Formats: sequence, structure tokens, C-alpha cells
Amino acid sequence: MQRDIFDAEHDAFRDLVRSFLAKEVVPFHEQWESDGQVSREVWKAAGAAGLLGTDVPEEFGGGGVDDFRYNAVLTEEIAAAGTSGLGFPLQNDVVAPYLLRLATDEQKRRWLPGFCSGEIITAIAMTEPGTGSDLQGIQTSAVQDSSGDWILNGSKTFITNGIMADLVIVVARTDAAAGSHGFSLLVVERGMPGFERGRRLNKVGMKAQDTAELSFTDVRVPAANVLGEVGQGFIYLMQNLAQERLSIAVGSVAGAEAALRHTVQYAKDRKAFGRPIGNFQNTRFELAEMDTEITIARVFVDRCIREHVEGELAIADAAKAKWWASDLLKRVVDRCVQLHGGYGYMLEYPIAKAFVDSRVQAIFGGTNEIMKEIIGRTLLG
Repeated sequence: MQRDIFDAEHDAFRDLVRSFLAKEVVPFHEQWESDGQVSREVWKAAGAAGLLGTDVPEEFGGGGVDDFRYNAVLTEEIAAAGTSGLGFPLQNDVVAPYLLRLATDEQKRRWLPGFCSGEIITAIAMTEPGTGSDLQGIQTSAVQDSSGDWILNGSKTFITNGIMADLVIVVARTDAAAGSHGFSLLVVERGMPGFERGRRLNKVGMKAQDTAELSFTDVRVPAANVLGEVGQGFIYLMQNLAQERLSIAVGSVAGAEAALRHTVQYAKDRKAFGRPIGNFQNTRFELAEMDTEITIARVFVDRCIREHVEGELAIADAAKAKWWASDLLKRVVDRCVQLHGGYGYMLEYPIAKAFVDSRVQAIFGGTNEIMKEIIGRTLLG
């Protein structure tokens, strides 16, 4: 089915992304998976190519185009190439909105040029060892001292880009008695005393994307590093999570399309009982069902992208896109592994890597159970 949400400039950007991935990423990704993280050089290369901060104003080194469709193109091509180690979507889709909407002019001048050049790698720290999707259960806290600085204590886990991050937006409780109005966003920078990285977590998949534990022991965060207004952190999270969830949906559909594409080619090449396995009715039916489901998901997610660009995407619709597309990805990849037979379990085949990389999509960004809760509350008021 023909897509109609992109124009010629988006198509040219897609060609740029594909060329970049083929040259700068694909040849090295296997080594990065062994290393547990990508190189800092690929971040700088992405910055030089104009892949980071496409919506950041030109005065700060960005692309100057506020259009999520460019973000979607980058996310889709990363998923299509199976280069899951790249944390670019987190930088562009998750962190950028906080900096663009909440940072002061001084903060923007300090952080955004490096953000766009790839010299500053970012992360956002919400999840804690005892707190997953329940953000109001966050225990990391900060207390303001007489100088006006904030003294930060606590720990975070499952933080994407955690090892490499130069700048981390930390969600902390700054007023224990204020409920949802007791959270603030503090920007912790590399080298601040008391800020330590824990172990690089050994995940099932996405091996090249570093995920880490972070700890904060009496970290002195200057008042100049508070992002937005004190006490409004939870509201800011709610305002920005819809784009993060849409980004996950975009990557999930693209990942499902890639898995199907690999499997269709395998069905043409692999022979059993003297003929290609694609000649068997069961194989054709499986492929037909997956292609139909992916097409339906693609249409809905594209509609969500369009509405998001127009500023009209509802929080519940972003939740629908996230849970449906990520669950679809799981189903499609599992069925594709089955059609590959024993080879589908071998990591030298793209479908095996997709199998281990895809499982987390239904967990991060808020579990799919939380997505259904958001939708259900919208229905019932």
C-alpha cells in the first residue's frame, strides 16, 4: 500500500540515512555488540551527517525543521537495517523535546550544539530498581541547600545510553509532600562528583545499545541545571511520553516489515521436499496473514505520525499504537523464526537477531499493560 505522509525531502533524507548506515554502522555493528556499546565516533559521524537534532534551531547547530517525520524516517531505517545499538532515536525523539521546550536560552547554548554534533550523548533516567512503570513511586530525591543548589541522592536502572551519556535528565522527588507536583527534572553532567555508572547490563538482545545502572550520592546539581520549573517534572513526563511511545510504534512496524522481508526471501530460496518452502500453502498463508496485519498497523501508525506532526495526536492513540505495534512485532518475528526452521535460531541469520532484539519493545516506554490502562481510563472517564 502506497504511503502518503512523506514528501521528496523526506525521501532524500531516507536515502541519506540508508547510505550512512551502510557505510558507518553495518560493517561495525557486530563488533559493537561484542563491546556492549557503539563507538563515540559514530555519534560524531551522525552529527556531521545531520542526523541528530533535526528539529533543533539552526542557531544551535540543528536542522531547524520541526517535523517528526524526519525522526520517523531515521527510526524506520535503523530498524530495517537491524542496527539496534544506535541510541539516536532516544536522543532525537525522547530527550530533544525536553531540551527544546524546557531549557532556558543559557541551557540551550550550553547543551544543544554538542547535542547536534554528537559530542554530547544524552539519556533520561526515570526507572529505578524498585519502580518500573509506576513513575509516582520514584524514590530518587533532591534537597535544595542554602546555596540554591540541589543535593541529589538515589539510583536508576535500565538507562539507555547510560554508560556513554554526557548529560542525563534525572527525574527526582523534590517535595515528598506534594504528590504528583513533587517531582522535578535535574540535568546531571559527566564528571559531577558523586555521579557514578554501575555495571553495563547484560541484556537478552540489543547488545550494542548500552544500558546501565546509575547512582547519585550527594551529587551537587547547580540551580542552573534544573530543567523547567521545580515541581512540574511529572507533568513534563506526561506531555512528552506520547512521542516516545509513537517512536516505539514506528520502530516496531518497521522491524516487523524487515522480518517479513527476510522471511519472504528465505521462503523463495530455501527448499524442502524438492521445492521452495514458499510453494507450500501453509507458508503462503502465514506470509499473507503477517503482511495483512503489518499493512493495517502501518496505516494506523502513519495516521498517528500525521496527527502528531499536526499537534493533534491523543495520548490514548499513542498508547494504542505503542502496544499494538510492539505486540505485532513479537508475533511476526516469532512466526518468521518458525518458518526459518532451525536456521531461525542461529544468530548469523537476521531473523534470530530480530527475535532477541524485539522483545523489549513491549516493555520500555511504559509496559503494554500500562498502555491498556491508559486507553481504558480514557474510555471510562
